[in-house]
Amino acid sequence: MRSISQRICLFLTLFVLHGCFFKGSEVQRWQLATDGATSFSLSRDGRFALYYTNEQGIVLWDLQQNKNLAKFGSQDPAHNTVISSAISDNNRYAITATAQNFAVWDLAWGRSDGLWSISDGIIRDVDIANNGQHVVLGLSNGKALYIDLGSGRRLEFLAHREKVNSVAISPNGKYVLSGGNDYIAYFWDTQTGQVRNKFEHDSRISRVALQRDGQLALTADGGNEVFIWNLVTGEKQSELAVRLRQQNLSSARFSDDGQLVATGTPSRRVELWDTQTGDSLGRWEAASQQDTRPPSAVVYDVAIKSDGLVISGASSGIVQAWSTD
Repeated sequence: MRSISQRICLFLTLFVLHGCFFKGSEVQRWQLATDGATSFSLSRDGRFALYYTNEQGIVLWDLQQNKNLAKFGSQDPAHNTVISSAISDNNRYAITATAQNFAVWDLAWGRSDGLWSISDGIIRDVDIANNGQHVVLGLSNGKALYIDLGSGRRLEFLAHREKVNSVAISPNGKYVLSGGNDYIAYFWDTQTGQVRNKFEHDSRISRVALQRDGQLALTADGGNEVFIWNLVTGEKQSELAVRLRQQNLSSARFSDDGQLVATGTPSRRVELWDTQTGDSLGRWEAASQQDTRPPSAVVYDVAIKSDGLVISGASSGIVQAWSTD
C-alpha cells in the first residue's frame, strides 16, 4: 500500500509540475537550419528572421511568406563564426558580430553596409538603431562602446567594472541600457555618456531590454531576479514571478505597448509575462535539434506579434509560434 501511495504522489507531483512548466500551445513551426544556428535574431513584429550557420552563412528569412529573402554568406573573409546579431526596430537594418568584428546590413536592399574590427576586447552583445548608423557593443573588457558609423564618433562608456554581457539601444539611438558581471545595469545617454538610471542586482546581469517608446526596461541576473523598471520615474514596476531557480535569460522583448514581455532561456524555456503584475501568462519549451541527447536549445530571440502570438528562434535552427490558448 505504501508503494502504491508513493507512486500516486509521484504521478500527481509530475502532473502539477508539468502544468507549471507548460501553458499554451505551439501553432506553427519553421525549420530553417537543420545543422543548428550560432546566432538568431527576430524582427520586432516577428515577421523576419536573421540567422547564421557554418554551412549557410548569414541568412534573412521572411516567416510570413516562408521564403528566403537573402543569403549574405560569411561575415568576413576568414569565415569567423557569428555569435551575436540584432535587427533594428523598424526592420530596415541588422548588425551581426563575431568575437572581433561586426557588420551592418541593409535588409531592404540585401547588401552589406560595411565591416568593422574591434581590437581592445571581445564582443559579447550588439544592437543597432533605426538609422543603421548608431550601434552599441558590449565588450569583455568592461566597456560598452557606442559608435556613430556616419560620423565616426565613438563613445566608450566606462562605468562597468567587469564584462558587459547585454546591451540594448533605443530606436532613435539616443539611449543605451547595458548590464554586466558587476551586478549593475546602466541606462545612459549616447551623446554625453551621462547615466540617467542605475539598476542594481544581487548577481551578474545576463540580459537587458528596452521598450521601444522608452518607458520601460528589463534587467535580469543569473539568479531569480528579473525586474521591470519605469524609466520615467526610475522606480521598479514589477518583478517577474520566476518559478525556476537560477533561470538565466538569453533573450527578452517587450510588446509595443509595454503591457507584455516575452523571455527565452538557454534551457529551451519560452515565457510570456504581464509587466504590471509580473505574472506568467504562458510557458513553452522550444524544440531541440533532431536526435540530440539530451535535448537542448538556446532561445536566442523572442518577439510578440500584434495578434498576441509569441515567436521564438533557437540554436536548433527552429522558429516557433506560440499561443496562450
